Amino acid sequence: MGISIWQLLIILAIVLVIFGAKRLKNVGSDLGGAIKGFKKAVSDEDEKKAQQAEELKLEESEDKKGNVYDSQATEKKPANSDETKPKV
Repeated sequence: MGISIWQLLIILAIVLVIFGAKRLKNVGSDLGGAIKGFKKAVSDEDEKKAQQAEELKLEESEDKKGNVYDSQATEKKPANSDETKPKV
């Protein structure tokens, strides 16, 4: 019950007669440019979200005093505390 190849060819021939080959070429290139622009906008938005998530993760690793914590450590010890400084 679907559209056969012959029906598609007849529709294509009618569209060619109505619009002409040159106009269809322009429509195709415009459509391609629109799709390319849409894909670029989507990828830019994904990069922006990833950057915001990374900044949020960095902010969460700092406490109110400005101490930076090791994000992979099991205990929360400030990376800039006195315990990490070598004793002389």
